[in-house]
Amino acid sequence: MHILFLTDNFPPEVNAPASRTFEHAREWVKAGAKVTVITCAPNFPKGKVFDGYRNRLRSTEELDGITVIRVWTYITANEGFYKRTLDYVSFMVSAFLASFSVRNIDVIVGTSPQFFTAMGAFLVSLLRRRPWVFELRDIWPASIKAVGAISDGPVLSVLERIEMFLYRRASHIVTVTHAFRAELAERGIDASRMSVVTNGADLSRFRPAGGSPALAASLGLEGCFVAGYVGTHGLAHGLETLLDAAALLQEQTATRHVRIVLLGDGARKAHLRQRADELGLNNIVFLDSVPKDAVPSYWGLLDVSIIHLKRDPLFTTVIPSKLFECMAMGVPVLHGVEGESADIVRREKVGETFEPENAGELAQRLTRLVAEPETLASYREAGLAAAARYDRANLAADMLGILRETAGPSRHAGSGAGPISEE
Repeated sequence: MHILFLTDNFPPEVNAPASRTFEHAREWVKAGAKVTVITCAPNFPKGKVFDGYRNRLRSTEELDGITVIRVWTYITANEGFYKRTLDYVSFMVSAFLASFSVRNIDVIVGTSPQFFTAMGAFLVSLLRRRPWVFELRDIWPASIKAVGAISDGPVLSVLERIEMFLYRRASHIVTVTHAFRAELAERGIDASRMSVVTNGADLSRFRPAGGSPALAASLGLEGCFVAGYVGTHGLAHGLETLLDAAALLQEQTATRHVRIVLLGDGARKAHLRQRADELGLNNIVFLDSVPKDAVPSYWGLLDVSIIHLKRDPLFTTVIPSKLFECMAMGVPVLHGVEGESADIVRREKVGETFEPENAGELAQRLTRLVAEPETLASYREAGLAAAARYDRANLAADMLGILRETAGPSRHAGSGAGPISEE
């Protein structure tokens, strides 16, 4: 079976969509499928093309058996609704055009968060008369409304109509949470056309590892209790709450050795740095994004991981993928996200929850965990035990089964795409 996958995030980018797509595609190749990914030059989240890449009309490479076609897009930083939309639309058009040269496709997948990539998959399915799957990672445009990037009006109304059109026209929808599936069912989408494949962790890469003393020393973390946030610093993440908690911890003698590490980049990072300076915080460590292979080393420095999103009803339907990576590495979690993901934290006993945007409660929980190493140890053990239930390899196999069923009897069994050269 030949799977054509459209995504505007892919390694060497290290965000959740890039990791999920790559890790799934790698497993599908191992299972005997041919996978072609159409993506763009890596640039997320700064809007700057990574070293070693160019924003060319088209180029190709092979990564772990996956054929990767990179196309030209309008590149901008992860900020500003209209510029980002132009970025998304340019990828939709470029990906659609690039699909003309990919032969013998059996099924097409288009992934969110934004739905213009899914629109590209729909257009390819019309051209090739093959089924397409909408992988729903986020309820968009509701999520951008939730963070204030767009308000009620004609633009939002048009986007919502496009959203419902795509849900109805998809051959199948794969959601990453049960809450997403339930919401779509409430909006009239046939539940039999939807499946859930949650996020997970690559257990071959994320596994327990002691923190590197040399790395800790280089970051000024020797002898410190380290709490950390690893990921995008965006509007949805409300990381100001972590700064406010740091200010409270800095005032307490018992927690002056606590450091909060913020690793990653995003639209709010400059603002967060400025706010930390204004608050006079000396217990915050800002780190830029690191290569994918280096991320586990930084997880290994943490005594506890902080996961946080703004307080909004929409985010109760979200399960941050970093939750599963924490489990795999045995890193206890302080979880500031309500809903389905908080239920997982409590059910698996891998950490504690706190109210989103409640800096006081976050500071209180950190203070208690500093004083209770035995509690942290129990969360570590529970996380390692739970991780096997969220093994990315098993989840990829589940999704491959869905894709095979959606594709139906393969017309091209054993065949592959034709030669594609760099232009």
